Amino acid sequence: MENFEDYLKQLENDEHRAKLRTLFQQILTDFPELATRIAWNEPMFTHHDTFIIGFSTAKNHFSVSPEVACLKKFLPAIEKNGYGHTNNIFRIKWNEAIDYDLIKDMIAFNIEDKAEYTKFWR
Repeated sequence: MENFEDYLKQLENDEHRAKLRTLFQQILTDFPELATRIAWNEPMFTHHDTFIIGFSTAKNHFSVSPEVACLKKFLPAIEKNGYGHTNNIFRIKWNEAIDYDLIKDMIAFNIEDKAEYTKFWR
């Protein structure tokens, strides 16, 4: 979590900062084996030096980047939650609830799917 503190401090809105801090802490509770890093000015979680999931912020939402293969697999759940999405990311508006189970399932999928993967990206 230390790696993310400077990133979180730059968020002007206290509620946004708290929402992401809670999400990041939950991820580390569920997956203590994940490493944290800031790359391309985005907080990311990695496993054996391969990308698992990343996040970025905007005025009205934050984006979740689980990579295309993972996003496609979980697209029905993303749409069921009403989250906006592109081919690469989905967006959770600041006033929307976070589906922690969805994010947990995505991370678990990526860890398993990329277990033998040796590159950062798919």
